[in-house]
Amino acid sequence: MVPMTGKRMSAAEQADGLEEAPSVRRGFGLSGNGYGSLSRQFPSTPQGAQEARHAVVRQLGQWGFGPMADVSCTVALVVAELAANAVRHGSLPGTEFVVRVDHEGAASRFRIEVSDARLGRTPEEPVLPPDDRESGRGLFLVECLASRWGWEPRHPIGKTVWAEVAAGRPQEASVRTREASVD
Repeated sequence: MVPMTGKRMSAAEQADGLEEAPSVRRGFGLSGNGYGSLSRQFPSTPQGAQEARHAVVRQLGQWGFGPMADVSCTVALVVAELAANAVRHGSLPGTEFVVRVDHEGAASRFRIEVSDARLGRTPEEPVLPPDDRESGRGLFLVECLASRWGWEPRHPIGKTVWAEVAAGRPQEASVRTREASVD
């Protein structure tokens, strides 16, 4: 009789009564091919935008990109700007926004997506506002930092604004951070 452990066992292990070793994720919490993903909902408030940025920085750290690494700072800034725009321009009462960050190791990039509930307010071509304006530079910063960005309708409601940021391997990012702190 096969023991009922709740874990999958190979035929040989069933015969021996030994459990199969659990699958192990390769270094830094990324899959064997260097892929990782974070997807979470946040309240459509300024505090929610701040929580989104903090959650992404924590996840990047788990993937081996330290909080002071150039790529972590870049991804955090892009998330902060897109989340702030989702809160300011895309929220509807009682809705949340969604942040998704994918690390695509083979392509050496991060894809950042921020989805909100309002389709009517779509991003425009980024233009630098006059010097005396305190806001309006978010998409300009995203354009400067991202290799590509854009938006698309989200079904059933809303839109998703996305950006892609180039990334090295986690070890390289960590080494650069340590070298910078030693200098």
